[in-house]
Amino acid sequence: MSKYDLYAIGNALVDSEFEVTDDKLIAMGVLKRHMTLVDADQRQALRDQLTDLTPRTSGGGSAGNTVVALAQLGGKAFYSCRVGDDGLGQFYAADLKGHGVTSNLESGLIAGAPTGNCTVMVTPDAERSMCTYLGATAELDRDALDAQAIAQSQLYYMEGYLAASPTGLQAALAGKAVAKESGVALALTLSDMSMINFCRDGLDAMLDGGVDYLFCNEEEAQMWCDTTDIDAICVHLSTLATTVCLTRGPAGCMLLEGSSVTEVAGVPVKALDTNGAGDMFAGAFLYAVSQGHTKVQAATLANTCASLVVGQYGNRLETSKLKAAVAGL
Repeated sequence: MSKYDLYAIGNALVDSEFEVTDDKLIAMGVLKRHMTLVDADQRQALRDQLTDLTPRTSGGGSAGNTVVALAQLGGKAFYSCRVGDDGLGQFYAADLKGHGVTSNLESGLIAGAPTGNCTVMVTPDAERSMCTYLGATAELDRDALDAQAIAQSQLYYMEGYLAASPTGLQAALAGKAVAKESGVALALTLSDMSMINFCRDGLDAMLDGGVDYLFCNEEEAQMWCDTTDIDAICVHLSTLATTVCLTRGPAGCMLLEGSSVTEVAGVPVKALDTNGAGDMFAGAFLYAVSQGHTKVQAATLANTCASLVVGQYGNRLETSKLKAAVAGL
């Protein structure tokens, strides 16, 4: 029996989320719906323009959100990441532990660069735009891996954002090699259009040899396949993974398995904030398949959980809401 349902590697970030107008976003020069990497000075310049607003602060990072969701649903997760030995780093480590996620941070924080922070700006149409200062997570490397924990897991999950970091990518690929050797199923999220646009070689390396599960949304799929033809997209993506979860917002998702395409209906909801929706989908889906549920059941649960997170502000859900969702599985 596996010790962990999911082992993930990704960027550890503390999210600071602000509600802004489209005019404010334009005035700040922020690219809407995308994740943009910024340095410390750029981050401060952005924050100086947001001093009149109060942020919501929470643990974040794409794979971090995914492992927390899986743990809240009742799964067992291990997360490899890097934070600084500072207040935000201590907050992040305590947040993982408080949600029942085991991590390499439990062996101690490392002095050096400050903990990474993501400035998330949500506009009235519920779209999220992110400016990410990586800080310590830019130094994520193989030292964060726990080979024994990987080998004792059902699933190994790679965050596509690591394609932007040479050492982070090397660490993800080293973990992938351990997982393959140990017969652990592989999963990857494409993460963001900016990763496809600027870091495709890294994503190709993560996909090399195929993966068992691939997660992407419709815009990412269109950019990856260089077409808006959904039939062509399905054919192309199905060559990359045994199972592809192609999310389509309120329309739900499509499960691609070879030549088979299954549409799973979404859950109607008034969207307030799309931050964390894809992460939540992946966490709920991987939880369900790790517990022996069918992929359609997993996608149904994932659509439900994603709808709950976009129906509120913030990237995480209360555990009680997730428990209620999984009760109907």
